[in-house]
Order: sequence, then C-alpha cells, then structure tokens
Amino acid sequence: MRIVVGMTGASGAIFGVDLLRRCQTEKYLILTKWGRYVLKEETGLTEHHLAEHVKRVFSDDDLSAPFSSGSTPFDALVILPCSASTMAKIACGIGDTLLTRAASVALKERRTLIVGLRETPLSTIHLQQATTLSHAGAIILPVCPPFYHKPASIEQMVEQFTDKVLSLLGLEPALAWKPEALK
Repeated sequence: MRIVVGMTGASGAIFGVDLLRRCQTEKYLILTKWGRYVLKEETGLTEHHLAEHVKRVFSDDDLSAPFSSGSTPFDALVILPCSASTMAKIACGIGDTLLTRAASVALKERRTLIVGLRETPLSTIHLQQATTLSHAGAIILPVCPPFYHKPASIEQMVEQFTDKVLSLLGLEPALAWKPEALK
C-alpha cells in the first residue's frame, strides 16, 4: 500500500509523527511551510528526523512532484494534522500547492482521503466545507483523542488516535472499547 501523508501548520504535529512512525507501508510525506514550523515548535523535530520513516519528503511548493498527477498511483492521502485553511482549499477545488493538488487527485480518482481536521471551535463555514468533502468521498476525522481506554500519557492518547487512522486505512484494527458487561 502506498500512502501519502500531508502535515499542515495546524497544531497537533505529534499525530502526524506517530502515524509516520507506526504505519508499516510505503509512505511519502508532504510538509507545508507552516507544517515544518509547527513540527519544530511542538516536537523539536525537523523533516530530516522524519525522513527515515518515509521513502521521500516533498515540499508543498513542488507542483511538479509525482502526486500532483492522477497518473501516479497512491492508495490513500492522510492529512494529519489538517488546518481549516487547507480543508477549505480542498473543498473549493483549489489545487495551488502539492498537498491541495494531491487531495484533488485523491477525490477525482476516488482514492482514500482522510482529513485529520485540527481546529476548534468550528464555524458554520468549516462545517459546510467538511460536509462538502464528505459528500465528495473524503473521511473527515477530527483530531479528538479517545479517553475510554484511560490513557496514562499523551503518547497513549496519540497512539489510540493513530490506531483509528490505521484502521480506516485497513492496516490495523482499532482497539475497541468494551464495556465490562461484554467482557
């Protein structure tokens, strides 16, 4: 399976990092300008730290990159974290960067597109854009870590969320919450 992961300037870089580390398939990374900045600010990491987990890192400015064309196959695009601005561009069909163009390709080619929206609160405009993308076939997955498994650390919350992303990709089952009565 070939996965493209996009990281934008939305807070929550740790979620994209965990996905890159744990997803055991062929991966490519698109980092936006602000994605690089937030990655460094929130985790202390740079694209060079992530390079070992992917086949290649692409600049968001590189519209000549392979994933800007539908003739380059990929199975899924996961944008994690996804800013409301990036979601808006995709919902409006604006493909002015590699990431937004790859998302347009995913939609037109009916490939899996997972939008890990990291924004709160959501305006009516955000909700309409998310609805537009959902109608077009995207999976809108707000970055909302679960607590039913009683995480003891931030890392455990992040891992549980990553399990959900991997499950949506068909790579690993998400751990399900099981009430005591069903055990």
